Amino acid sequence: MKNVASIFKSLEDETRLRILSLLLQEDELCVCHFMEVFQLPQSTVSRHLATLKNAGWLQDRRAGVWIHYSISPHLSPVHKMLTQALRTIMEQNEMANNDRKRLANIDLTTCCG
Repeated sequence: MKNVASIFKSLEDETRLRILSLLLQEDELCVCHFMEVFQLPQSTVSRHLATLKNAGWLQDRRAGVWIHYSISPHLSPVHKMLTQALRTIMEQNEMANNDRKRLANIDLTTCCG
């Protein structure tokens, strides 16, 4: 039950929902891409990414000084059920749609800095 509570608690923040929304669209994104889309400092973005990773949503990969995140391939059954709901909800969400538009204008083949 603690694990299920942790999963739901990880979804209680708007920024974390926005992160998941983008990662459900893209295979992998760098911290710098989230910073640019959300116009948030690295420390804030990294804190939210760590919360999602600790709750089992994400995996990471280091490339130089930057860390790239993707949806974990080892999602629990609870994660998988919620992923489908999140996909449906975020397709209709105005903020998530605006985030996707901003992300489309970013060169994802390079990292900031």
